[in-house]
Amino acid sequence: MAIKRAVSLYSLQDEYCRGRMTLNDMFDELESLGVEGVELISDQMIKGTPNPSDEELQKWDAVLNRHSIKPVCNSIFINTTLFKNRILTLKESADLLIAELKLAKRLGFSLVRLVSMTPIEVVKLALPIAEKLGVVMALEIHAAMSFDVPSTKAFCDYMMESNHPMLGIVVDTGIFCRRHPRISTNYFLSLGLNPEVASYIDRIFAAGTDPKRFFANGMPEDLKHLFKGEVDFLYALFSDGYENCDYSILDPYMPYIKHIHGKCFEFTESGEEYSIDFPGFIEYLSSKNYEGYIATEYEGNRFVLVGDTADGLSNVRAHQALLKRSIEKVGGQSHV
Repeated sequence: MAIKRAVSLYSLQDEYCRGRMTLNDMFDELESLGVEGVELISDQMIKGTPNPSDEELQKWDAVLNRHSIKPVCNSIFINTTLFKNRILTLKESADLLIAELKLAKRLGFSLVRLVSMTPIEVVKLALPIAEKLGVVMALEIHAAMSFDVPSTKAFCDYMMESNHPMLGIVVDTGIFCRRHPRISTNYFLSLGLNPEVASYIDRIFAAGTDPKRFFANGMPEDLKHLFKGEVDFLYALFSDGYENCDYSILDPYMPYIKHIHGKCFEFTESGEEYSIDFPGFIEYLSSKNYEGYIATEYEGNRFVLVGDTADGLSNVRAHQALLKRSIEKVGGQSHV
């Protein structure tokens, strides 16, 4: 068995929302790339979620029936602050989660990605329904919200203590950025970013750490002295959303990894991802006998320059080619 390839349709959100691609077009593309699985953002692509009409459900069924792509993960969101004057009660949040679980089951998914910061108390209330439906709830381990964040730690502690078969994690490769995404830097430069601030952040990554750890006691004064405007502060602030962890951070959690987001931002002319060493990561996963899916999640679409058009499609193609090469290199078979 080999690591399997998937695509999160988050990657093609601009194409979908602007009418350049339909769900059927996306599935056609995935099939042509030999992709085995698909990750859905039901809030984004199934109108009326979590209670879509029969017509919407039939549209989804028709797309699935026309293709060999397997539905492997539905990324869901649980809001706890729908009102201005209060947060939702645990029961209200759990009811929303249960509705999402039921929809995921109806759409053909046996796994949902819980967005980071989903309270463990809410998850516990939904566990009996998840077990009855056979739908695993997996918390996303996302950069800036990874293992050391209290809410993430609370989930992981309970997951490991209970060893409940309906609990797991989704690892986002944004926690393995070896360089700050250049596409982000170029976007902020277009807004007036001081290049010295960008160089300062780049040096943090080059030193083998990341802004999240480097700023543990607040932003350093020598960095603040480089700020010439609000854009400089915002760039530095957002830079802690990319972590530079060692792969070994996953060692204790390997039995609980249900799915992986292959976060990508930009590809070099040689076909490598600029910030993340996917060949190295695939080697690590192979050494740990991981046989699940890694789903392309293109996020460079949020850094499109004024006048340009987001191109998720070419980036999905580039990432899938990189995954295919990397999987085959470690001896795994991958579809053409």
